[in-house]
Amino acid sequence: MSQFFERKKQELGVQLNKIQRKAVERTEGPLLLLACPGSGKTTTMIMRIGYLIEEKRVSPHRIKAITFSKASANDMLERYKRFFPTLQPIDFSTIHSLAFQITRDYFSGSRYVMIEGSETNGLHKKKLLREMYQTENDEPITDDQLEELISFISFVKNKMLPRKQWAKLKEPFPGAIEILKTYEAFKENYDVRLVDFDDMLSLAFEALDKDKTLLAKYQNRWDYVMTDESQDTSLIQHAIVEKLVAHHKNLCVVADDDQSIYTWRAAEPTYLLKFRTVYPDAYIMKMERNYRSSQNIVHTANQFIKTNKKRHDKNMFTKQPEGDPIVLKRLSSEEAQFKYLMKELKELSDYGDVAILYRNNSSSTLLMSELERLGIPFYMKDADNRFFSHWIVEDMLNFMRFSLKPERIDIYSKVASKTNAYWSGSQLKMLSRMKPTGKNAFDEINLTITLKDYQLRILAEQKKWFAALNGMKPLKVIRTIRSEMGYDQMLASRAEKFGMKMTYLAQILTTLEQIAEPLESMTAFAKRLKQLEQVTQQAKVEKTDDMLTLSTFHSSKGLEFERVYMIDLVEGVIPTEEDAETPDTLEEARRLFYVGMTRAKNHLELISYDSESRFVGEVRNLIIPEKRQVSPQRTAVKTPIKVKVPDNPNAIDSEDDLREGVQVRHRVFGAGKIIERDKERISIQFAKERKDLMIDICLSYRLLELM
Repeated sequence: MSQFFERKKQELGVQLNKIQRKAVERTEGPLLLLACPGSGKTTTMIMRIGYLIEEKRVSPHRIKAITFSKASANDMLERYKRFFPTLQPIDFSTIHSLAFQITRDYFSGSRYVMIEGSETNGLHKKKLLREMYQTENDEPITDDQLEELISFISFVKNKMLPRKQWAKLKEPFPGAIEILKTYEAFKENYDVRLVDFDDMLSLAFEALDKDKTLLAKYQNRWDYVMTDESQDTSLIQHAIVEKLVAHHKNLCVVADDDQSIYTWRAAEPTYLLKFRTVYPDAYIMKMERNYRSSQNIVHTANQFIKTNKKRHDKNMFTKQPEGDPIVLKRLSSEEAQFKYLMKELKELSDYGDVAILYRNNSSSTLLMSELERLGIPFYMKDADNRFFSHWIVEDMLNFMRFSLKPERIDIYSKVASKTNAYWSGSQLKMLSRMKPTGKNAFDEINLTITLKDYQLRILAEQKKWFAALNGMKPLKVIRTIRSEMGYDQMLASRAEKFGMKMTYLAQILTTLEQIAEPLESMTAFAKRLKQLEQVTQQAKVEKTDDMLTLSTFHSSKGLEFERVYMIDLVEGVIPTEEDAETPDTLEEARRLFYVGMTRAKNHLELISYDSESRFVGEVRNLIIPEKRQVSPQRTAVKTPIKVKVPDNPNAIDSEDDLREGVQVRHRVFGAGKIIERDKERISIQFAKERKDLMIDICLSYRLLELM
């Protein structure tokens, strides 16, 4: 061990393993450092910077570190200051910050206007896109669609896709490509150059590609460049880095292709597989030892991710104790999952090292409501208030407001098109111009607007329903609006027309019903929604060491907890139907699941209900058919020992025999009938209960025979 490593061991108590030391010492030329979860990559990077300065006498000003986010840049800078308090800081920044510097130099002397961030002279990206959508579709864009449109534009820019390829792209909703064209044309033809954050990347690359003087300036600024979280880097971001290091090629890329979960933001994980194509002399190292998690978690997660094909082959291992077995809970319903979680949490005395992880933010609303009621302190890593301002939530509240004040024709005009009355565009415009007179709105409509006979009949029914709503509990109110007033039918029609995800929209209504269930009045329902909105806002800003963490899988990356509960692990959520469409998108969904699993140190629970996620099935196949022992070879990796299978010459040995309607006998549960089957599992109705069984386990262990 060199004096540097011995010195740091004494000063900091930091002791690197053999691979980490090699990564620190290999400073010259291109290096791809593949770092498994919990392998100490940040410590290794910081030590590498210190080694360059203290041992190789490189000036701190000649080292550049590029991170994925501002938070990561700040975290690395703080870690660097703790490790090397007497050294000058090096340049830590995001790729966008670097691109901004380059673009500013490129435009030196020329005027341009940034239209993202703060508004300038009435120009703002979101405002412009809202107006363009309104023009294209003759109706306002929803917040969800706006986010999808912004992500789509960012994807196109980061993929460096030429305009001739735009027409072949899959749109987030019909008309998105036309809006993209309009947006780009508007920026280009404006009096001054209009620039958004994604343009910064395009312009930075253009600057380095076209302005040789500027390229030389930035190439000569740094002798060593490091990039962190490079599996989340887009094609154009990689291209900028390639320009910067073209002269010396002293580039250290730290990444884990198994944790690439942002391809929808144009991340390019396949770049890592082609690294030697770009840098033929590159050295590739693998940091495979996990210091975070127990053997049970590490071994299972390592085997689970190997199902993916497009990846560097890695074998994550650990020397940690075996730890708790991974818990698989398949419950009868979402409500049962919810009750189980609350029971589990109430038995804990400390929440500071506990996390509940989920795919979508919509999963957090009811959790948050019950946690607040029970007085369990919690923090939301990525709290999203958009749920409470979603147009579906506003629709339900407007239906309720109008039922309480049927003279408010201005409120009815906001939801009229969401009912089954088949309003025409001209009728809706007339309706929107009408003012309350104090009389029942339906009586005023009949006197003012010319209606078809069938519309008169429908409005007469609506008048009765709105009067009836006044005496209903809020849960029944929502269900009545959905079924009797045609709201669900309208929702399906709008989802198809505008490319919205029906499962997501239906989940919002389900959440509203669950919030409404214990409440006695519509007023109490509206008040509870406002309370939850305030709680969500507070949960984003307050964070103490004793708080439970709620987070999406995406936002949990980089975090670790003693106990992790992964919830809502059902088909349609993870993976979604869109995930399952192609092998690449399914592999990304599996990587996202893997990220969630590897957040846990010792206790991991995978919780599902209804149609269990195929990923839970994959984990079950890894841990249930095997009994594990500690291997004496290399780092105590667990190896399977096959369970002895009882001899049963009459057992079913072909899955073709396992058809719906077939009568079978189970070695433990007795006689039953197969009532449902998919590719992986069968449901058998036995005398007293129904059982869901994995097909391959039934065959491997010869559990079933025909009757």
